[in-house]
Amino acid sequence: MKSVYPYATLFGDIDLDVVEVSVDGTAALPYSHVSRPERTVALHQAGRRNWEYCTLRLRATLPEAEIDDGAWTDLVCLAALTEKATNARSTARLKKSADGTWRGSIDLHRGRHLTRAALSLTAVATVDGVAGRIIGTTERDWYLDLESAVPVRQREIEIVQEDFREGPVEWLRPYKDSPWIVETTGDVPTVYLNTASVDGLIDLLDGSGGGPAEKMLRDLTAGRIAQDAWTAMFHTAVADLDTDEDGTPVMPTGWREAVLRTMLPDVLPGRRLTDALYDIEERRTKGFGWAELQTSIQYAAGKRTRLAKKLTDAVRAVDRADRSDIR
Repeated sequence: MKSVYPYATLFGDIDLDVVEVSVDGTAALPYSHVSRPERTVALHQAGRRNWEYCTLRLRATLPEAEIDDGAWTDLVCLAALTEKATNARSTARLKKSADGTWRGSIDLHRGRHLTRAALSLTAVATVDGVAGRIIGTTERDWYLDLESAVPVRQREIEIVQEDFREGPVEWLRPYKDSPWIVETTGDVPTVYLNTASVDGLIDLLDGSGGGPAEKMLRDLTAGRIAQDAWTAMFHTAVADLDTDEDGTPVMPTGWREAVLRTMLPDVLPGRRLTDALYDIEERRTKGFGWAELQTSIQYAAGKRTRLAKKLTDAVRAVDRADRSDIR
């Protein structure tokens, strides 16, 4: 979603490319770890185990005709490397080269990042006498993944089996009686299944056979876990929205964007995504209508998991079994 500004901005696309990645100033990262279609760099197996930093050589393309004819001056092309999990942020200026592209480099220091950093590009200029105004940004960020050896942009929800009572993850212990917990603070949502809560839960979910009753129970349990995950992901996606200088919420990136684009049409039907996002942010921050919206969020999450159909199938199966017993 592009933000709307009360001044002239670039209409054309801004493209950012990672030309090369070097590790600790010497070793070049193999090309198999850099994917331009996925716009992702995989840093997990970077050639050495204890590397300290990597340098990304960048090349950007801006709509030159607009830049030459536009009502702005003092244009600056700024690359930004950020990660919400650590609140890390670093920037670097790109310089215009003879061929019209903008080139430069930016360093990612491993000690400042945890899992996945985002790389974006912003064009800033003086417009109507006001310096530092954003006139354009990249539509899709690059991702620098510290936990993956394969440059894949979209990562699925991770499923982790842990003993909440006596396992090594201490923060799970207060939830020792819960069969599962959904954690959404990282770059990849994680469902933790409690191996010490319900006897047979893990075997049930991992299984594929069994009789009709076991299959129904597996589907319903998996559906309920998925509904909890969708609900948690939605709340996380809207809890920390960035805003532009006018206070208008900006669509997040990564899995948060995918969740909002999927669920908002059912949470607030009939609204454009921009209007629905603004409405959500206003209700959440000001309080009015937020409690009433929870029913719609629950409905949208259930629709994603087809929970109603699974429950209907289960009820019909039980009814058929009862009728068979009567006969």
